[in-house]
Amino acid sequence: MEIAADPAIKETERTSLVQARRGQGLFRDNVRSIENACRITKVERMEHLIASHVQPWRDSNNEQRLDGENGLLLTPTVDHLFDKGFISFEDTGQLIVSPVADQKSLKRMGVDPESRLNVGAFSQGQRRYLNFHRENVLRMARGVARPDRYP
Repeated sequence: MEIAADPAIKETERTSLVQARRGQGLFRDNVRSIENACRITKVERMEHLIASHVQPWRDSNNEQRLDGENGLLLTPTVDHLFDKGFISFEDTGQLIVSPVADQKSLKRMGVDPESRLNVGAFSQGQRRYLNFHRENVLRMARGVARPDRYP
């Protein structure tokens, strides 16, 4: 059943859900204008990609939430690793693997932590958001879940 027609959802919640869904579609379109595939897996089919925020939604203002430069198209597994701070990227496109990431799991998910993978340079806007990701989301030390709010 569609959100707008679901009588079990209160009107204010329904309005919020519809607006969030519309915003996500707009964000996805904005990211697609910059990115065309997962940087790691090279998957191009949109049905297999997630428009992932580089600077998380909760840390972004409304303009940043819809800014295509604040997004990457990622396959679900890569999105999970990026969202949880197990991987990130240098501005040059060099993959960064967190020292707390389980090496065996990464390999099973298709990310070789020893490959020195470079996914290509990022735009100036993307670099700004990636700096936030590296500083606030990327997990850099064992025993320190760097930002507590990104479990």
